[in-house]
Amino acid sequence: MADNDQERTEQPTQKRLDEAREKGQIARSPELTTAAVLLIAGAGLKYFGMQLAASLDSIMRAGLSLTHAQAFDETRMVNAFGDSLNVAILACLPVFGLTLVAALLAPMAIGGWNLALGSLAPDFNRLNPVSGFGRMFSMKGVVELVKAFAKFGIVAIIAVLVLWQKMEELIGLGDEPLHMALAHCASLCGYALLMMSGGLALIAAVDVPWQLFQHNKSLKMTREEIRQEMKESEGSPEIKGRIRQLQHEMARRRMMQDVPKADVVITNPTHFAVALRYDDQKMRAPVVVAKGADEVAARIREIAAENRVPLFEAPPLARALFRNVEIGEEIPASLYVVVAQVLTYVYQVKTAQGTGAARPTPPFIDPSIEETKH
Repeated sequence: MADNDQERTEQPTQKRLDEAREKGQIARSPELTTAAVLLIAGAGLKYFGMQLAASLDSIMRAGLSLTHAQAFDETRMVNAFGDSLNVAILACLPVFGLTLVAALLAPMAIGGWNLALGSLAPDFNRLNPVSGFGRMFSMKGVVELVKAFAKFGIVAIIAVLVLWQKMEELIGLGDEPLHMALAHCASLCGYALLMMSGGLALIAAVDVPWQLFQHNKSLKMTREEIRQEMKESEGSPEIKGRIRQLQHEMARRRMMQDVPKADVVITNPTHFAVALRYDDQKMRAPVVVAKGADEVAARIREIAAENRVPLFEAPPLARALFRNVEIGEEIPASLYVVVAQVLTYVYQVKTAQGTGAARPTPPFIDPSIEETKH
């Protein structure tokens, strides 16, 4: 079981994936980007080659038709160079623009864009020759070597086939007018790039799943790592238990602070104690401000006695209130009458003590009230 816990057999969690992304560890396929750039560049040369050739032809003609005076006029030469540069940029803009878009969008197909500043920090472990040899002779190194030979072979084969197929056209370029030869040459270059990009696309079709597999494999986790992550994110049982204990203690202290404000404490007499408070100007019904059992009940009775809060022994009512009403809640309507009788009795006792009158008779509490649904 311990060996299984140390094996990286579990899929990475979302937290692990997010941390890897922040460090710049995402799946990447250079072959996909290369194939996409060559494809778009070839298409651009194929369809914009004629306009590009015409612009370059005009630039060359303008540059070779300068007079002796113009060639030695610095101002005219600077202006001529600026004009030629503008024409060249506008001519190449469609092809360069499409190529730039392809280079930016290709990574979106696998991994997406990711700006990870942490990956810019120097990693001196990469300077370790032992680790370097390990990477060279690892499975990943073998795969990269196979890909390099495959790319070389495919590009070489495609180049030979294109040269063989377009041999007559290439030889005939020397007999064509300059502007036609330039346009034809751009078209042939675009065709060659399209053919090569098609071959590289085959390599990319194999490389993309491989890169995804390798990336997922490198991020796999052991069961112990998953358990540790869950503890860090959700908290260990010991810490959570301690937090709950502290919360209960704080709630108990707040509850005990409200006992002196109660109008009466109804007891079991020893097992339960429930403190009630009622303000006819602010409350619709009496509210339970404190309750407890056993030791907590004893402490409630002590605080009530210290602060001269009346104690009323009524076991059925005490149990009914303890089990059905939470602290801070109003008593249910089914207990209105019996609680009103208890409060009336408490008020009568206070009045009798102040006037010296006879002590009133305690109200009768029906034992069945404990069984009534509240």
